[in-house]
Amino acid sequence: MTAAEAPADADLRRAIERAQEWLLAEQDAAGFWWGELESNASITAEYLLLTHHLGIGDRELWSGIARYLRAQQRGEGYWAQYLDGPGDISTSVEAYFALKLAGDDPDAPHMQRAREWILAQGGIASARVFTKIWLALFGQYDWEQLPAMPVWINLLPNWFPVNLYEFASWARATIVGITVIMALRPTANLPAGAAVPELWARPGDRARFAVPPPRKRLSWESAFMAVDSALRFLDRNHIRPFERRALAQAERWLLDRQEADGCWGGIQPPWVYAILALRAMGYSLDHPVLQRALRGFGRFTHHADDASGGRMTWTESCQSPVWDTCLAAVGLLDSGLDPQHDALQRAARWMLGEQVLSGGDWQVKNPDVPPGGWAFEFDNDIYPDVDDAAVVMTALQRIPLPDAASERELALERGLRWMLSMQSANGGWAAFDVDNDREFLKSIPFADFGELLDPPTADVTAHALELLGLLGYSGEYPPAQRGLRFLYELQESDGSWWGRWGVNYIYGLGAALPALAALGEPMTSPAVRRGVEWLIRHQLPDGGWGESCDSYADPELRGAGPSTPSQTAWALMALLAAGEAEHDAVARGVDYLLRQQRSDGTWDEELFTGTGFPSDFMINYHLYRHYFPLTALGRYEQATAAR
Repeated sequence: MTAAEAPADADLRRAIERAQEWLLAEQDAAGFWWGELESNASITAEYLLLTHHLGIGDRELWSGIARYLRAQQRGEGYWAQYLDGPGDISTSVEAYFALKLAGDDPDAPHMQRAREWILAQGGIASARVFTKIWLALFGQYDWEQLPAMPVWINLLPNWFPVNLYEFASWARATIVGITVIMALRPTANLPAGAAVPELWARPGDRARFAVPPPRKRLSWESAFMAVDSALRFLDRNHIRPFERRALAQAERWLLDRQEADGCWGGIQPPWVYAILALRAMGYSLDHPVLQRALRGFGRFTHHADDASGGRMTWTESCQSPVWDTCLAAVGLLDSGLDPQHDALQRAARWMLGEQVLSGGDWQVKNPDVPPGGWAFEFDNDIYPDVDDAAVVMTALQRIPLPDAASERELALERGLRWMLSMQSANGGWAAFDVDNDREFLKSIPFADFGELLDPPTADVTAHALELLGLLGYSGEYPPAQRGLRFLYELQESDGSWWGRWGVNYIYGLGAALPALAALGEPMTSPAVRRGVEWLIRHQLPDGGWGESCDSYADPELRGAGPSTPSQTAWALMALLAAGEAEHDAVARGVDYLLRQQRSDGTWDEELFTGTGFPSDFMINYHLYRHYFPLTALGRYEQATAAR
């Protein structure tokens, strides 16, 4: 297709209107949008393990979870972290163990395939530390062979190089619960026949330490391993300094950070560990704290019928209503919906009500600024994040509220002040904290569960910079100047940007180029031209763009994968920002979206294009397939109308 064969205006407008109608019909009466956040089987498997450990599950729940786990199993026998991803040993061990607890026959064909694949990968010995902790909770792994996680680390002062607040917010909340569990070692009895000795590849593996030896003798890994050996020696000899005080501190920390919906951190891992920790400290299941915690899982639990008509049950790891709402609003605005439309008015009022005006962990490193950010979910106010705050304000500043004009202006003022205060020393913005970038902490033996830190990244920085540009600031504004310097420094030599929270280099470009354009950076600059050329080189024959999650593990795969609606939209958003509305690649990309649109106005997208922890925890946001294509089509219509 050439530029002369660009999609007809009427076809484009019909596609936009169908997409708008679908999205408007999906809005909740309260004003928000909320799509499922799909992740991997370990989240649901661990929920089954939790209910077994607490003794509160029932056959109906476990049967539904078992159906889901069987449906997620690949033909080779393994479970993966994302659709079409490689087998993951830890997820596979947890899913197999959960199925045995649910009553699946170990001699059934699907269990045999799983067992054979797990053993071929090295068995339990090859799983991550956290999987081994789950096994230890049921007597299937030796507590003594796990890395040291002494509970007194929660007492280390904030000025000490290793302390709780040098870990990312999600890791911090997980670590507190885990340290209590490691100190108290609550071990549940297993039903007959539910043990998993068959997952040990070699008899001698049972006596092996959970973490392989360091690769280099002189390294942070070897230093931390030596410290770990000393700590485990002390523990074996019952030398546990400050344990009672540390347990009390951990208890207070957990109680203070339970969210309104009963969760911790808004995500399942710290949630389940906090429940297990408090239970181990003597809290009864009737205690209000645990009652709220367990009740909260109701909103995170989904049901659907499988192909045979049986009921499947699974749980979300977290939820994204604030993120979905601000991005849906941007899509509707960019596609020409009147800002006075009732749907946008309700969305804006709902977003105003979600502004976080209470304190949180972010204040430890940033104590002198009043709150004013936005969080990701309905109820994780202790952890507002820059990404949500930036995009919420991007939407709010475009939606006038005649009946709440002063409230809106105050919210934007508070939000901008908070966001600017969260800029890190290197000029970039991270998601949840300031200067959370001590790389040496990744070498701690127990830290093999994904991203441990929350350093500034290109995509979050780009969203913050784009907001500044839309508010009228130029690149000469000091915070913008520092942010631009950081963003340019992170550009890859081939012209792309690595994407932290979306897959991957396409996502990075989809954030970076609109930010540069919003701040008035020249679109003829070498940095922009390299980004444009990268996108044009990586367009697929069908006109779309796609990139597999595998590109996190192997950067040589950047820009490689089947076309998806969301990634095609990100590429188009970048090219349009760079002034390429008349380029053949843009016309072909728009044509791809028009051809892929369903008759009901939305798009199909099974592949995962969202990121939690690169490679280790990937996400399929079920609304990405919709509001990003709508945004891209709307911006294309604006650009071609202006032409």
